[in-house]
Amino acid sequence: MTTADFIALDEQWSTHNYHPLPVVIATAEGASVTDVEGKTYLDFLSGYSALNFGHRHPGLIAAAVEQFGRVTLTSRAFHHDQLGLFCRELAELTGTEMTLPMNSGAEAVESAVKIARKWAYRVKGVPDGTAEIVVAGSNFHGRTTTIVSFSTDETARADFGPFTPGFVTVKYGDAEALRDAITERTAAVLLEPVQGEAGVIVPPAGYFAEARRLCDEHNVLLIADEIQSGLARTGTVLALDHEGVRADVYTLGKALGGGIMPVSAVVGSKDVLGVLRPGEHGSTFGGNPVACAIGRAVVGLLKTGEFQERSRELGAHLHSRLGELVGNGLAEVRGRGLWAGIDIAPGGPTGREASTALAERGVLCKETHDHTLRIAPPLVISREELDRGIDAITEVVKTR
Repeated sequence: MTTADFIALDEQWSTHNYHPLPVVIATAEGASVTDVEGKTYLDFLSGYSALNFGHRHPGLIAAAVEQFGRVTLTSRAFHHDQLGLFCRELAELTGTEMTLPMNSGAEAVESAVKIARKWAYRVKGVPDGTAEIVVAGSNFHGRTTTIVSFSTDETARADFGPFTPGFVTVKYGDAEALRDAITERTAAVLLEPVQGEAGVIVPPAGYFAEARRLCDEHNVLLIADEIQSGLARTGTVLALDHEGVRADVYTLGKALGGGIMPVSAVVGSKDVLGVLRPGEHGSTFGGNPVACAIGRAVVGLLKTGEFQERSRELGAHLHSRLGELVGNGLAEVRGRGLWAGIDIAPGGPTGREASTALAERGVLCKETHDHTLRIAPPLVISREELDRGIDAITEVVKTR
C-alpha cells in the first residue's frame, strides 16, 4: 500500500480529531522514523515529549518484553510485584513521598484536581462544594470535559459545555494577578513550569518563587503540571527545578511511559495524596505491571543524569543556532533545554506551511498556533542530527 492508500483509510475510518501531516510512519529507531515509502526523517517532535528517550530505546523495550512474559494486568484488586517498587523509585527520583499511578496525562491532572479538592475540604476546611483552583490562561492540561472547562482555547471548548465550575483563570507569569485571585476558598494553584502548547513559554524570573510564597501564605497547594516539561526535557528531572521551587503535587506522564505505552502519575507529599481512601479514586489499568516495569526503567535512565546533561548541552547548541535566525526569518525563540518554541517572522510561512516544508526536507515537527513551531527532538539525538534539523529549519524560514 502507498502513502495515499493509508491516508485514505485513516480519513475514511478514523475520527477527524487531528490534522496530521501527510506522512505515514512504518518503523522508527532512536531519533529517526521511516515512512511506508522508505523515506527516513528526523523526529523533531518526540510525541510531544513522550519520546524523550527516543524510539524503541533498547533498555525500555527489554523491560517491557520481560514483563510481558510474566504478567500484564492484575487490576488494583490485588498487589503485584512491580507497583510498590515503581512508586518508591519515582517518589525518590522526584523528591516526593507518595505516588498515584494512572494512565494518561489528562487522568493525572483530573486526579490532581480531585485530590486538591478533597484536601481543601478535609484539611483546609473549605466549605463543601465551594473549592476553587487557580489556573493560567493559555494553559494546556488535557482535553477531558473538566480540563477544557478551564482552557482558554476556544477550539478545545466550543460545543463541549456545560463546563465544570470551580476554576479561576489568571494571566500566566503575572504574580500580581495570581495574588489577587487567591481567596479563602482556594484549594490549589495549577501551573505548567513551561507552557508547551502555548508555544514553549518560559515564565518571568521569580514568578514561581512568588507563587510558592503566596501558596504558603494562604495555605494553598501548588500543583506543577510536568507532563510535557518533566523527565529531563528541560535539562533537569523536573522543569520547576530551574526555579529553585518545590511544588506540593506534580503531575507526570508522556515520557514516563518511554514512548511504549501510556503511563502517568501524581506524586507529592503524604499529607496531600494521603487524603484518598479506598473506593474514592481508581483505574483498571493504572499502575499495571507492564506500566510499572517500563516506568521503573525510565526512572533508572534518569537516575544516571545522562539525559539531563544531554538536554542541557544540546539545548544550549539548539538555542544558540536558532537565536542567530532572530531578525532573519524568526521573530522570537523561547524555551529551555532541548525544547524550543520559535515564532516565524511576519511575511514568512505559516506554521503549517513550515511544517510541510520541513517534512519535505526530512524533518518532522508540528506547528502550534498560526506562526509558531515547537521543536523537541528526542534526547538521544546526536549533535550532527540536530544540526541537520536546524539547517532544514534555516532553509525554510530564512529571509535573506
